[in-house]
Amino acid sequence: MILIGLLIIAIGAFCQSSCYVPINKIKSWSWESYWIVQGVFAWLVLPFLGMLLAIPAGHSLGELFATVPSFNIWMTLLFGVLWGVGGLTFGLSMRYLGVALGQSITLGTCAGLGTIMGPLLLQIFFPENDPLSQLTWSVIIGVLVTLLGIAIIGIAGGMKAKMLSEEEKKAAVKEFNFPKGIAIALLAGFMSGCFNVGLEFGSGINFADTPNMFKSLPATFLVTLGGFITNAVYCFSQNSKNGTWGDYRKGSVLLNNIVFCLIAGALWYSQFFGLALGKGFLTSSPVLMTLSFCILMALNVVFSNVWGIILKEWKGCSRTTITVLLAGIAVLIISCFLPQLI
Repeated sequence: MILIGLLIIAIGAFCQSSCYVPINKIKSWSWESYWIVQGVFAWLVLPFLGMLLAIPAGHSLGELFATVPSFNIWMTLLFGVLWGVGGLTFGLSMRYLGVALGQSITLGTCAGLGTIMGPLLLQIFFPENDPLSQLTWSVIIGVLVTLLGIAIIGIAGGMKAKMLSEEEKKAAVKEFNFPKGIAIALLAGFMSGCFNVGLEFGSGINFADTPNMFKSLPATFLVTLGGFITNAVYCFSQNSKNGTWGDYRKGSVLLNNIVFCLIAGALWYSQFFGLALGKGFLTSSPVLMTLSFCILMALNVVFSNVWGIILKEWKGCSRTTITVLLAGIAVLIISCFLPQLI
């Protein structure tokens, strides 16, 4: 059962790491335009449909939210808004570092902080539940090994930045800027960790007879709704600032762009849909339940670097750099199984 849960999470991670591929097919739209349109699907439409799976026959959405303390709902939404800052800067980190390195730094920071921050903040608000008990030595070691893998990949990224000429960097990533990209990626990772905190606050937003694999989907919707609000404010302000409102009226590319935004949004949402389904098979292991978010982020990094290799973002690097990169990927894969063996 545990292997099935990890496999489902891995499939979701692979889909998420592939979401930037269809974005490359979008034509004649500015970044802010395609980012918010794919967000409509990734953060609103698909999470809402997913949430409906958590409503058993004989119940309703209204009943679901009426039976949950409003504090939990608002805190889940609040951390979604904060996560939105991470999601926004996450997109920018891809812009300046590329798919592989940008996702590695961002998701690595997110993996560690997202896992640790949830129990710490819940301890402040709900000390009677003793949420800190989730942070066992197995969990902490799992997080540390994940961060070690991320650090190794970061070293490979630094080696890449030093070795390649400006022309080679631009050939791989058009707007490559290592210092700027690293700063944005670290901020994105810190704020993205709020996603898991939101899920923790919303863990009780479900019905008792909801199947385990669907129980976190209502909380997921509230978090992504908060993130959509943040991103919409920024993207629409950029539409006004840059005069790009006309993007949405370009009939010649409208259908193409909406289709690829839908595909990108579906691939992105798959990670948290897969996380919800996968956790339903991990209930026998409290350690893996706590680490599931960290495992998802680690696998996202693994697959994003696979895509980075496929998209030739590491082209021109030395064999030593590629060896360091592969070593980091191997450590991340080990981190997914190590806590269960301790």
